[in-house]
Amino acid sequence: MAKQGAMAEYDAVIVGSGHNGLACAAHLARKGWSVGVFEQADRPGGAIKTLELTLPGFRHDWGAMNLGLFAGSRFAKDYGDDLARHGLKFVPAKNCFATAFPDGRWIGVGTDLNATVDKIAEFSSEDALTWKRLAAEFPDEAQQYFSLLGGPLSTAAVASLAAGSLRRRGLAKTAGKVRFLASSPRRFLSETFKSDRLQAALAAWGMHLDFAPDIAGGAIFPYLESMACQSFGMVIGSGGADTVVKSLVGIIEDYGGQVRCGTRVASVVRGRSGASGIELDGGEEIRAKKAVICGTSPGALVNELLAGGSGDTEFDRSLRNFSYAPGTVMVHLALKDLPDWKAGRELRRFAYVHLAPSMDHMSRVYAEAMAGLLPASPVLVVGQPTAIDASRAPDGKHVLWVQARMVPANVKGDASGMIEARDWDSIKDAYADRIMDILESYAPGVQGNVEGRCVVSPVDLERDNPNLVGGDQIAGSHHLAQNFHFRPAFGHSDGSTPIKRLYLVGASVWPGAGVGAGSGYLLARHLA
Repeated sequence: MAKQGAMAEYDAVIVGSGHNGLACAAHLARKGWSVGVFEQADRPGGAIKTLELTLPGFRHDWGAMNLGLFAGSRFAKDYGDDLARHGLKFVPAKNCFATAFPDGRWIGVGTDLNATVDKIAEFSSEDALTWKRLAAEFPDEAQQYFSLLGGPLSTAAVASLAAGSLRRRGLAKTAGKVRFLASSPRRFLSETFKSDRLQAALAAWGMHLDFAPDIAGGAIFPYLESMACQSFGMVIGSGGADTVVKSLVGIIEDYGGQVRCGTRVASVVRGRSGASGIELDGGEEIRAKKAVICGTSPGALVNELLAGGSGDTEFDRSLRNFSYAPGTVMVHLALKDLPDWKAGRELRRFAYVHLAPSMDHMSRVYAEAMAGLLPASPVLVVGQPTAIDASRAPDGKHVLWVQARMVPANVKGDASGMIEARDWDSIKDAYADRIMDILESYAPGVQGNVEGRCVVSPVDLERDNPNLVGGDQIAGSHHLAQNFHFRPAFGHSDGSTPIKRLYLVGASVWPGAGVGAGSGYLLARHLA
């Protein structure tokens, strides 16, 4: 607990309550540190929250829906009992993701290997055999990749992984892994599979991040997501994704920590020996004896919380130049029933249905967004959480989670020439109508099923959470120039800064986006 008196004091102060910051606070609190978390919003969790956005009784995940990364994380493994005691509960999805095509066909991946293989064989018998081989090899491959993507990027750790790979696989295969990590989704998928439909179904996972088909370094994401879904399935939060946040806050408070919402931090306070605390709006100062940990965007750290920057020119330049992925439009729907998919009622069982019919289509959407144009036919990720967890809606009713990837934050025009407005407050309803028309073409009658609609633009996302700059839900591009050792700046992938006792956590820090508590837990274990 904080010391009582004129000035509150903790061992560690955390700015922001994203799940990385909360995981960091939970571990430090369990290790005996006094911890205070300060969040400007009226509730903790950052972009992870579940709200009745449309009608009473319809619970919509504001941002993240898929919690598989958290369920399989090192943090969840180490804190499983604590999390469960505070109500964390997952609902498994055996039918993970599918892609519907305009001609009424589809490909889907679930935990039933034979069913997946049979579906792929409808498009290519050779691809079906390749899929079986990849699935058989995945347990060994996963250990290597998850060790890299989930661990600290110290020279020793990377060297150890490389040496282990050389011993087990030899130089040629190890070099092949390096080439794979540098490959684009299109290169990997076109070299691996014959069917352009299967290629498209897997490439859609790259669009969840910042990897259109031709972006180098993106091959690993379609591979890992598809193979992990085949091997382990997917999970969502029982009742909503906010089950993660509630359980993390419960752990923090169990061990004496405090979480204060509605409290904006104005600046980091520095002393002769480094960061010594924070100052809140209104002038209240909070002391930190051991660490100030900022769960903010890189730009906000150097431009807002550090008056005059960190004092390290290169570090400050890297954080000010930190680049963000294109934005997102979310359309949350309250429905009378799940969509009646033209491709078949089997699609009603899947957690995700991608509407991204080809890699060329995805590339065109990405190019339009990067040019500042509203994509004429955006890539849609259609989440069907109530197909998995009926508790999120009144009996017999459903919610739909529709994400349009990718869209520009600053609109210069419309690729279809139909929308003249340039500000998102004026654009968003018309663009949501475009999204609904696309959905209707794949699921006739869905618009007649809608009982309530809430549209969230890139500007709305950033207003709600300043870390989602330009509506970028992954908090920064993962392109090679800004990933691995370069996330968020070279030499600082561990969350350190040039200022002693000042640290950065969140999706902008290695290992990056996803609800996996990676950067927060790595930092907490280092500090404690």
